[in-house]
Amino acid sequence: MPEKRDEGKKMIVIENDWLKVDIVRHGAEVRKVTHKKNALDYMWTGDEAYWGRVSPVLFPIVGRLKEDQYKLDDQTYKMSQHGFLRDVEFDVAEQTSTTVSFVFESLGRFIHVYPYEFKAVIRYRLMEDSLIVQWQILNENKEEMYFSIGAHPAFKVPLGENETIEDYHLNITPAANKQVMEYELKNSLIHEKGTVNDLSTIQLTNSLFAHDALIYSNIDKVTLVSNQSSHGVEVMFQGFPFVGIWSKYMETDGTIAPFVCIEPWYGIADKYNTTGNLKEKFGVNKLEVGEAFQAEYIMKFH
Repeated sequence: MPEKRDEGKKMIVIENDWLKVDIVRHGAEVRKVTHKKNALDYMWTGDEAYWGRVSPVLFPIVGRLKEDQYKLDDQTYKMSQHGFLRDVEFDVAEQTSTTVSFVFESLGRFIHVYPYEFKAVIRYRLMEDSLIVQWQILNENKEEMYFSIGAHPAFKVPLGENETIEDYHLNITPAANKQVMEYELKNSLIHEKGTVNDLSTIQLTNSLFAHDALIYSNIDKVTLVSNQSSHGVEVMFQGFPFVGIWSKYMETDGTIAPFVCIEPWYGIADKYNTTGNLKEKFGVNKLEVGEAFQAEYIMKFH
């Protein structure tokens, strides 16, 4: 077992003239993105003193379940926050210099917490200064399957020397002809705050995440922008129903960790008044027998 865990931590590298990307088999997680033209590393370091992950994939739930459990067909299952896919060992299915595809098949290993069989494929592809992330979930059951999936990439802030958190802001691009909804977390459960009429800029401050993540629906793009330089990150996720924005708030000194997560989601934490039935879960996705769910988002590094 130790050898397998070590194997999952070995870096798999894809690169082009702009970017070099380091990925591990453990969770098929991007660990590092280096821009060759400006010599910047954009991803959070994974320092466990703050938060030990970098860009986990959340599946088959996003966020937390009420009482960390759900019901399905009169049976109750326990599952911790964000599910289990971020902690499994993927196989490399295909690799070129600029692309890599990871695959994981459940094969009965998670029936005790998630009574569905599935195959998950995560593909990374470089195109100039952008990393394209593609997901495919295949329903391998004889019945419809319910699930959520989400991204959780963490970007280093500040990116440059002699900058602070307050030198950065987020530009928000709402989806066209849709009304932005805002949600808040209380005890890790979702409460609706209502519609947002003018959401274009969010200034980063040390108190911004004192009450947990900022969560919205009907957003197409979030851009991390420095007031001091031209460097930043665009995260584009047209069609995703939700996005979370988060950093670790350090109650000991009233600051946030030196990163910010921009998280496109097909799913969301339980509502406070949930029935607990997975089939009725707010934001859940339903996949018919033999069908495949597909989605992609793009990270562009300036």
